[in-house]
Amino acid sequence: MGAATVSGSGGSGRRGRRRGRGGARPMSEINVTPFVDVMLVLLIIFMVAAPLLTVGVPVKLPETAASALPTEREEPLTITLTTEGGMMIQTTEVAGDDLIPQLRAIGAERKDKKVFLRADGAIPYARVVEVMGALNAAGFHDIGLVTETGGPTFDGRGN
Repeated sequence: MGAATVSGSGGSGRRGRRRGRGGARPMSEINVTPFVDVMLVLLIIFMVAAPLLTVGVPVKLPETAASALPTEREEPLTITLTTEGGMMIQTTEVAGDDLIPQLRAIGAERKDKKVFLRADGAIPYARVVEVMGALNAAGFHDIGLVTETGGPTFDGRGN
């Protein structure tokens, strides 16, 4: 008759490699659940915070049919002309005589020479052009005029 032998390692064929905790092997999979949870929380935070990062000077921009410009890497420099005749760099009010020196100081620190000009629709065109000339004199030659979408298209198909 034949005799059967019983392995001390539970029949796995690995003799002498048993661990002290009952043979439990380390997990080789990565648990991604905490990672996904953190990413979803960050996504929600950025979705809520993104609209708050825009320049908050209230002006009624003119409407145009032009499409939006692509987004930039650096926060764009924004000059705003208000209805009351005030001028603002980002959200800081600036006097007309101080505009060019402040823009030159800002331009020395920035890589991007692009500037966005926001002007209320009620501002006379001559005033907007004067500010554009001051921007040009300060070294900002890439000037974008900020408008609202939905304006007239002048092709007979829209407002």
